[in-house]
Amino acid sequence: MELQYNSFYNHALWKDLAFTEDCSLSVSSTTFLIIAYSMVLAVGLIGNCSLVYVITRHKEMRNVTNILIANLSCSDILMCIFCLPVTIIYTLMDHWILGNAMCKLTPFIQCISVSVSIFSLVLIAMERYQLIVNPTGWKPTVFQSYVAVGGTWVVACLISVPFLTYHVLTLPFQNLTIPLPLGDQLVCMEKWPSIAMRRAYTTSLVVFQYFLPIVLIIICYLHIYLRLRRRKEMVERSGNNTHKRNKGATRINIMLTAIVVAFALSWLPLNIFNTVFDWDYEALPTCSHDMIFSFCHLAAMASTCVNPIIYGFLNSNFQKQLKATILRCRCWAVTETYENVPLSTVSTEVTKASMLSNGSISPNT
Repeated sequence: MELQYNSFYNHALWKDLAFTEDCSLSVSSTTFLIIAYSMVLAVGLIGNCSLVYVITRHKEMRNVTNILIANLSCSDILMCIFCLPVTIIYTLMDHWILGNAMCKLTPFIQCISVSVSIFSLVLIAMERYQLIVNPTGWKPTVFQSYVAVGGTWVVACLISVPFLTYHVLTLPFQNLTIPLPLGDQLVCMEKWPSIAMRRAYTTSLVVFQYFLPIVLIIICYLHIYLRLRRRKEMVERSGNNTHKRNKGATRINIMLTAIVVAFALSWLPLNIFNTVFDWDYEALPTCSHDMIFSFCHLAAMASTCVNPIIYGFLNSNFQKQLKATILRCRCWAVTETYENVPLSTVSTEVTKASMLSNGSISPNT
C-alpha cells in the first residue's frame, strides 16, 4: 500500500511549485513536528522491541496469535527505523540528502512494512474467526503461523518492487528555462512511464492493501461478536460455571479489535490525502500542503505505538514477563500465576475439551 511515498516524495516538488509564496512551516509547527515524531519513534521502537523480545524469549508464549502479533511489531519496528527519521529530515530540509540508494530503499521498505502490518491483522482476524466461529474445524498450528509470516513478507516485497524502479533522484524543473531559486538541491520523487500507470498502481494498492483488508477484518470480527453473544446467552441459561473464561475470551477479542480499529483510523487520513493528490492535486491548498501532509503522516506513524500500548495495558501476563525481564535476576522475581484463558485457542463451545487448550497470554481479569 503506497500510503506515504506517492505524496511524500512529490510533496517536495509541490513546495517548489509554490516558490512565489512563503510556504515554509512556522517555528512552532516545526518544533511540534520534531517533538511529536521523536515521541512516536521512541514509544514505537522501545514498545515493539520489548513486545517481540518477550514473546520470542518465553516459549510458553509462542502460539499462533502471539507469533502474528510479533510479526506486526516487527513491521512497526521497520517503520520506526526507516520511515520516521527520513520523513522528518526530508520535510524540514525540502531536499534529499541521503543518497540514491536510500531514495529507492526507503519507500520500498515502508511499503513492505505497511503491507506486512495489514496482512498480519488479516491473519489474526481469520485465525480468531476459525477458532471461535468454527471451533471444531481446522486449527492453525505454530509451524503454519511461521509459514504464514514468511508468506506475508514475500508478498509484501513483490508488490513493493515498483518503488525500487520508479523512485529516482533528480533536479526539479531541470528541463524548464525559467529561472527558479532551486540551486542544485536534489529531490527524491517518482518517475512513472505515464500518469495513468501511476494512478492504476497506487489506487490498486489503496484498495487491496487498505479498504478490502479492513472490510474482511470487520466481517470476521462481526461474526465473532455475534457468536460470543450467543455463547454468553447459552451460558447464562445453562448456569454453567465458565463466566470467567468467557469474560477473558471477550477481552482478548476486544484487544485485537482495538488494534485493528486504531490501525484503520490512523492510516485513513493519509490514504485520503494521497488519493486526492493522485487524482486532483489542485484541490489541495498550496501553502497548507505541508501542514496537511505532516499531520496526516504523523497520525499514520502513531499506529506504530498502538500495538505495544494496547497489548501492554490489556495483558497481565505480558506485564509480568516484561517485569521479570527488566529485573533480570530470576532469584528476585516472584513466581507469577498465569491465567488459563488461551489467547490463541479460545473456542466458543462450553466444553472442557475445547477450553483446556495450550496456555498463552491473556488480558487482566
